[in-house]
Amino acid sequence: MSDFFEVFGLERRLAIDVAALQRRFYELSRRWHPDFHQAAAPAEQARALEESARVNAAYRALRDPIARVEYLIRLEEGRATKEGAAIKPKAPPALLAEMFEIQEALEEAKTGELDGAARTTLTERRAALQARMAEAEAQITGPLSQAWDAAAPAARAAALNALKEALATRAYLRTVVDDLANALGEQDEGSPRGATASPERVGGMGGHIGAPHPS
Repeated sequence: MSDFFEVFGLERRLAIDVAALQRRFYELSRRWHPDFHQAAAPAEQARALEESARVNAAYRALRDPIARVEYLIRLEEGRATKEGAAIKPKAPPALLAEMFEIQEALEEAKTGELDGAARTTLTERRAALQARMAEAEAQITGPLSQAWDAAAPAARAAALNALKEALATRAYLRTVVDDLANALGEQDEGSPRGATASPERVGGMGGHIGAPHPS
């Protein structure tokens, strides 16, 4: 079975012309949309449904740069799914001391109501971590993705590991940001890319998405 890059006739690269990807998505969506195959034989209808679902899954996996990196890693490692998605990521060594302080503040917040000073401190910490998340994403979608695309075969393992480490850092930061939002009694809305970029929620073989219509 073809991978998601092949579904759109693309090389296995992280630099993608998103506008061209969207146009191809529209074309394939129209070709395989089940509504256009209602008069076909049952086997053809089943194939249209399968192909339509695959086109939608491929588009979800490739349209977002972070989801694209996550999918590429799974593909290169021969994994069909993101194993261990429910496991809480570990703190990167460079952030251990700072994260320890934040975890202490979170534990204190759980024991009682936050006073004004504590709330201000946690809010400032959350803003700083959100900025670091944005920096991590910029590294992933910029220099690290470019390094993968430019890497010779012998250097691809190192380029892939660099992407994995950056994603792990981002995942940990996101977890702590969410914990801070919960401690503050707020739903976090400032994480880069919001829920769309979450590894657990992007690039899966979810339900059918109807063919979109350009606005």
